[in-house]
Amino acid sequence: MPFDLSAQFKPTGDQPAAIEKLVHQLRGGVQEQVLLGVTGSGKTFTAANVIAQLQRPTLIISHNKTLAAQLYQELKEFFPHDNVHYFVSYYDYYQPEAYLPQTDTYIEKDADINEEIDRLRHAATQSILSFPNTIVIASVSCIYGVGNPATYLALSETIREQSTLPRHKLLKALISMQYARNDLINLPGTFMVRGESLEITSPSDAMITKIDFWGDTVERITLLKNNVAKEKMQTVPEIKIFPAKHFVTPEDSLTAALNSITIELDERLAELKAQHKELEYQRLKSRVTYDREMMRATGYCNGIENYSRHIDGRKSGEPPFTLLDYFMLATQGTKTTPFLTFIDESHISVPQIRGMYFGDKARKQTLVDHGFRLPSALDNRPLTFAEFKQKVGTTIYVSATPAEYELRQAITSYDAAHYIPVLNADEALPTDAPSHPAIVQQLIRPTGILDPAITILPARTQMQDLRKRIAATIARHERVLVTTLTKRLAENIQDYLIEHGIRAAYLHSEVKTLERPEILRKLREGKVDVLVGINLLREGLDLPEVSLVAILDADQEGFLRNATTLIQTMGRAARHPQGKVVLYADKMTPSMQFAIQETERRRAYQDAHNKQHGITPQALHKEIKPLDLVTPQQKSIAQIWKNTLANASAQEAQKLLARLHEQLQEQAKNLEFEQAAKTLETIQELSKKIEQNS
Repeated sequence: MPFDLSAQFKPTGDQPAAIEKLVHQLRGGVQEQVLLGVTGSGKTFTAANVIAQLQRPTLIISHNKTLAAQLYQELKEFFPHDNVHYFVSYYDYYQPEAYLPQTDTYIEKDADINEEIDRLRHAATQSILSFPNTIVIASVSCIYGVGNPATYLALSETIREQSTLPRHKLLKALISMQYARNDLINLPGTFMVRGESLEITSPSDAMITKIDFWGDTVERITLLKNNVAKEKMQTVPEIKIFPAKHFVTPEDSLTAALNSITIELDERLAELKAQHKELEYQRLKSRVTYDREMMRATGYCNGIENYSRHIDGRKSGEPPFTLLDYFMLATQGTKTTPFLTFIDESHISVPQIRGMYFGDKARKQTLVDHGFRLPSALDNRPLTFAEFKQKVGTTIYVSATPAEYELRQAITSYDAAHYIPVLNADEALPTDAPSHPAIVQQLIRPTGILDPAITILPARTQMQDLRKRIAATIARHERVLVTTLTKRLAENIQDYLIEHGIRAAYLHSEVKTLERPEILRKLREGKVDVLVGINLLREGLDLPEVSLVAILDADQEGFLRNATTLIQTMGRAARHPQGKVVLYADKMTPSMQFAIQETERRRAYQDAHNKQHGITPQALHKEIKPLDLVTPQQKSIAQIWKNTLANASAQEAQKLLARLHEQLQEQAKNLEFEQAAKTLETIQELSKKIEQNS
């Protein structure tokens, strides 16, 4: 199905010209462009129009999960009938495996996986391989390994009504796809056998596929909601069942991988022995032998991603398979090749992508040198920037403050497409670079709102002054953003404001992924009046109720107070007609000077446009909606056990308890400690219920 853009308004201001230029140049073979759009100019709507006109599968990369969630919600509204997905790191907490030689300290990998986000990741990869009208909003985690898409697709099973399919063969296929049997409850990535029926719960959502057999014939395929009643959704003629995990291995590939791991282990052990590294020798031998036997027995082991090179059959140094490879496989040999990529807030996203590889390599090299991992673990890594460039689709860099790299890439790409001599690497950008055809500018806000007025006040009295300004802003039923330099200070300021009767909250990287949009929604609704943060309150956040942005210690020159950061942060007040920015500083820095001048230039540009066209700045009225990252079916997963226990009779509860004890023993036997812990919690809850009712 084609993309179907749904919007209650049409492009205005600079948007029509920007859309036309971007589309025209993409169709003309220009591979990279820049959309230079000021805050509030409708860059997301422009991007949506480009997607609708080009009709290409699209990847949008954002530098943080909060902004990715906002983009997801906006694009979901623009494309309500299409497949819009969210793909970010599924860790709420992540401590990577590491070794500190100085203190002989080994730090085991520790992670708190968010199961809801894991399902969203599965939904994204499945949609890419199934539907051309797919948009995925991703964080920079899209450059990390996620399993071979060709294997993922090859192992999937298409089931058709009235086809001949022995049930035992399908069960064997499900096991090879890493589904687990669970006859108690329909959890994602499990299957349940009920007489002549088989219920398969997809890892991507809470939908159940019920397959009724008549002998070896598939009699009926029914889709059910994963709730206590298992309500019927629809009957379908066929369905494709995708693997339960992204890292899956066919049996023949697993045998080859185990042989390859054994060869590498023998070679590495010989090296360590020759170097008289007995401790490292024993470490490595013990670790890899255990992992190898786990994979041989179950097809999986903790840390299996460290053997991904062997499992994928890649050569040493070859890049891992990432989300980009799913797009490449889906568009291979089609008219839509290549897929379309937007890099949002490119001035910060591009450096993030560029730097991921080096930090990861340094940590893993230490593990390899001291016998904790095989050298092939180094190939379980993020992409290098050069590899990213080779895999990524036709690219549009989006930013209010594009860096020199993006400007240079766009100009070079345009010139190459038009047979114009391109810039040399050491050649300075022309002074009129922003007016180049490849730099598409969008400086006019459809609302007519000007860039905020700026006030500079002494830093030494910033908290006392800030409190008074916050009180005045709240009295007008408007909101405030406060940016500071550290997480601890953000938390302390929140506590300080609460002590003075102000409803405040903080937002920084330690706040869980799915909690961040909820905090922003509370700010918009007025349940929170002041939001304190560090760098998550900079790029892209759409908060039209915010009329005051306070930047504490603005004269502390550095990453958090450079010209780009200041312009971006000040832009958060550019969605309100009375937007104001207060810079608390005891001196004028070069970054402050540049940021103020650029903001004043853009303010004057919009003001002149308003006067020429008789435009009166209008407040932006944007409906406040809860962020629906998780479908109602997915939300019900957490309630399934609770509802099951609540509705169970005493006899049913005893049966459930007996089955749970069997499941706990099986999980302990298989060393599935995390699952066993969850099962134990359920046993304890069920035991309390039985005791209360007895």
